[in-house]
Amino acid sequence: MHLSAHTHYQAELDAGRFCLQHCPQCQHHVFTPRELCPHCGASTLRWVRASGRGTVYSVTTIARKADAGGNYNVALIDLHEGVRMMSRVEGVAPEDVRIGMPVQAHVAQKDGRGLVLFQPVAQEGGAA
Repeated sequence: MHLSAHTHYQAELDAGRFCLQHCPQCQHHVFTPRELCPHCGASTLRWVRASGRGTVYSVTTIARKADAGGNYNVALIDLHEGVRMMSRVEGVAPEDVRIGMPVQAHVAQKDGRGLVLFQPVAQEGGAA
């Protein structure tokens, strides 16, 4: 039985693994999951583990009442593999998420389903 690309992606997340597709023909990573490479049209896409490293490209804070869960952010993350995805950055106040912030992905479970969330990465070296 052949699983659709999106079904396979979700099954990997449900198992705690963050995977992306990679095209061995043109060497590009692909996201969102697809049946054909959007760069070269190849149908031989392979699943590989994502590094999870990325940078915040854009962010917005969604305002909610405290009794509805409070404010949260929605961010576009540029992954080191060269693809962009929408997610949330956790571990800091929503208004403290900044464009250019380095982040690291992790797979969280919500209602028995895996999803990719990000946390800020402390920058090494700092000012001396």
